[in-house]
Amino acid sequence: MADTSEPLNLGLLLFIPYRSMESAVLAHLKAHGHDLPLSQARVFQRIAADGSRLGELAQAAQVSKQTLGSVVDQLERSGYVSRILDPTDARARLVVVTDLGRELVELSVPVVREIETAWQIHLGAARTAELRRTLEALREITDPFAHPKLADSAGFRSPNDSSRRVEDGGR
Repeated sequence: MADTSEPLNLGLLLFIPYRSMESAVLAHLKAHGHDLPLSQARVFQRIAADGSRLGELAQAAQVSKQTLGSVVDQLERSGYVSRILDPTDARARLVVVTDLGRELVELSVPVVREIETAWQIHLGAARTAELRRTLEALREITDPFAHPKLADSAGFRSPNDSSRRVEDGGR
């Protein structure tokens, strides 16, 4: 049993709501016929909208290339992703989300919005906005894949730009 005399560390306090949202999304997917294991979901949500190389995806998902290869094989067998030649390097392959995989995203987005709405009702609009600003600021020093000032005048975004990741429904 946890010692309640010490406050929970911030990492755990950040993880608990994330885990709750993640569980709700996975339960919703399962109710719609998509029994996606947690290991697959955590890799899937890190795939860039225009595809990700295996090495980059392994790094983003914090798993070994061997583990990632196995998880991508499972996702591919389920029809959620496919591997294609990288148009910028014929020697490399990209993992891309299929139409069936995009269905997962489409099913997930309303659940995420519903949960965020419930959190805003609980916290209030001002505290929710402050929480978002605070977490975005914290992300600048904790997420090696975040590049907050990527959009140049031509509208270019890096493949690692989270606004384009599948988890955000980015296209």
